[in-house]
Amino acid sequence: MPSSAELPDHVDTLVIGAGQAGLATSYWLTRYGVEHQLLERRDTLGGAWQDRWDSFYLNTPNFSCVMPGMPYDGPEPDAFLPRDTVIGLLRDYAARIAAPVRLGTDVTRVSAANGGFAVDTSDGRWQARNVVLANGAFQLPRIPASAAAIPQHVRQLHSHDYRNPQQLPAGAVLVVGTGQSGGQIAEDLLDAGREVHLSVSSCPEAPRRYRGQDVFYWILQVNLHGPEYGINGLQTDHLPSPAARFACNPLISGNGGGHSIHVRDLGRRGVQLHGRFEGTDDGGLVFSDDLPARLALVEAGFGQRLGRMTDAYIAAAGIEAPAAEPVPADDWLPTDSGARLDLDAEGISSIIWCTGYGLDFGFLDVPVLDEWNYPRHSGGVTEVPGLYAVGLPWLTKHLSATLSVLGDDAEFVAAHVAAR
Repeated sequence: MPSSAELPDHVDTLVIGAGQAGLATSYWLTRYGVEHQLLERRDTLGGAWQDRWDSFYLNTPNFSCVMPGMPYDGPEPDAFLPRDTVIGLLRDYAARIAAPVRLGTDVTRVSAANGGFAVDTSDGRWQARNVVLANGAFQLPRIPASAAAIPQHVRQLHSHDYRNPQQLPAGAVLVVGTGQSGGQIAEDLLDAGREVHLSVSSCPEAPRRYRGQDVFYWILQVNLHGPEYGINGLQTDHLPSPAARFACNPLISGNGGGHSIHVRDLGRRGVQLHGRFEGTDDGGLVFSDDLPARLALVEAGFGQRLGRMTDAYIAAAGIEAPAAEPVPADDWLPTDSGARLDLDAEGISSIIWCTGYGLDFGFLDVPVLDEWNYPRHSGGVTEVPGLYAVGLPWLTKHLSATLSVLGDDAEFVAAHVAAR
């Protein structure tokens, strides 16, 4: 790696991050003839997928694993890729497009200077006419402040740092949160024979297959083609509020060939279910006392929103698809709703916080962030001339941060950069 003394005085465009968003942007910048450089804080390529646990599989089928200029052409479009294969795919893609990546370079400050930007890094300063923020949405693990009051002998880690059950001390494990990470990690622990407690959040369950297709197929179609038929619920301009950009995704898994995760089924398998984590009290943990209503809410979420949009899209587009299978009634409940938990009495030695991430733009010394720490923009073009964003959830639509969609946003941004 070149030393800071060898850094160029100026580059037309700097792309911060060399994960999938940064690489897609590099592809299009090259096509538009824009000189650029990618800065990646990690020492290896592979993006945030390198922070997933050992048994992780993509939740999205192989047919959606596409990058600009590299469509999926494998033999198993409906299968799911394991973590290491996804990492390898991105490394191969970077080599194919000859992406100009500088690894191990952490951006510490971006500020306006000389009609462009000064970009301070762990390896010196760059001058750039344009900067593209492609550092992703999975940067700052969120852990409740009340976790500090939990006894020190209980090991705590975020899903960001979880790799496998063997890294945890012997004893029961509490998993907090039932987004995709929480549900999948709970299954990983169960499969290893661990005793598991699970704090249930409000993320909706979803069927792995719906009306003859993988559910993601329909979600992708509504993202890409819904507006052609007046179905705009998955477009950013139709979000009910800015906070909706951070809502959790449906609870599904790509493991074992892909399957739904049903929280009540986890309970039947022996997982001790609790309501939403509320905090600590006198050495114990407190959860909301609403587990029956919470489970009903989780189960109804897909049908109330994504399912309805899918049905409307199928009808409007005139697609022949089988009718939705009726959801069987399920009134199973644990004998104890578990509104309070004594960690020592239950033998809980570990807590895994599956409580999501916050955006990390702390290096931006440019007034462009809203109250949610999200760049103010239109189509990835921010309010500050020359500053762009790619690969954030809901940048232009629901799936803007996914492999299957981010290439379109990257092309739009690259074209805007070239036009400057």
